[in-house]
Amino acid sequence: MKNKFNYAEATVADFESAVGQYGWVVYENALSEELVDGIINDFTGAYDTRRQIQIENGIDTSMEGTLHHVLERDNFGLYFLEQMFCDKEMRHFLDGKYILNGMSGVINMKNDRPYVQNVHRDLRTFTGNLKMMIQMIVLLDDFTLDNGATYLLSGSHKEDVKPDDEYFYKHADRAIAKRGSIILFDSNLWHAAGKNYTENPRRVITLSFTKPFFKPQFDFPRFLGYEFGKTLSENLRQVVGYNARIPANLYEFYQPVHLRMYQPGQG
Repeated sequence: MKNKFNYAEATVADFESAVGQYGWVVYENALSEELVDGIINDFTGAYDTRRQIQIENGIDTSMEGTLHHVLERDNFGLYFLEQMFCDKEMRHFLDGKYILNGMSGVINMKNDRPYVQNVHRDLRTFTGNLKMMIQMIVLLDDFTLDNGATYLLSGSHKEDVKPDDEYFYKHADRAIAKRGSIILFDSNLWHAAGKNYTENPRRVITLSFTKPFFKPQFDFPRFLGYEFGKTLSENLRQVVGYNARIPANLYEFYQPVHLRMYQPGQG
């Protein structure tokens, strides 16, 4: 398949061709070893916090190894986003500015059966040629056939038909790649995490990015703090969603243009 590239050498034309035909693309050698190690170091505490809430709220079944909304002030999240990985590709795909819709993690362990192993796509509504969302998987461990490399049904982003499991697993490709790679794919694509048959974890970050007017999964600016947003770079303010907020009262609504919650140029 002609959808794997070295990150530093890849072009927008490479992306457009691969995603148009297959619905997904792999970029090798995207993250440094130091960045991958730093993300992994933050995973343990982040998972323990979220797992406890899952258990307390009675939703721990099928949630093993999942870490939702890992963007926090003091972890790897802001530094990772500030690197602007695949920025030119995502701007091309979404035809302009974009914001973070969700940023989560998965620790795929032997015998775990999290919901991400079900065949799914990340958009509830098929949008066809109208590109609303794009997905990113960041590999923190090598993806192999034995440890649960993701299944992706190439070309399935073009039709609004969910394949049955038999067809999916017979025809889907596997994303075999090295740690530090990035998989970028159309959110209309049907995919599923594989099962891990090894004794070692298979860890990833999963991110989704959308056009700015698309409602995110989590209110990152409110969670991080509106005042905290003033300390961020312009790139981070845009991606985290500070330029596409919703006023909560009339005082927030009635503001001069440069202070409005929803800034110009967001679509």
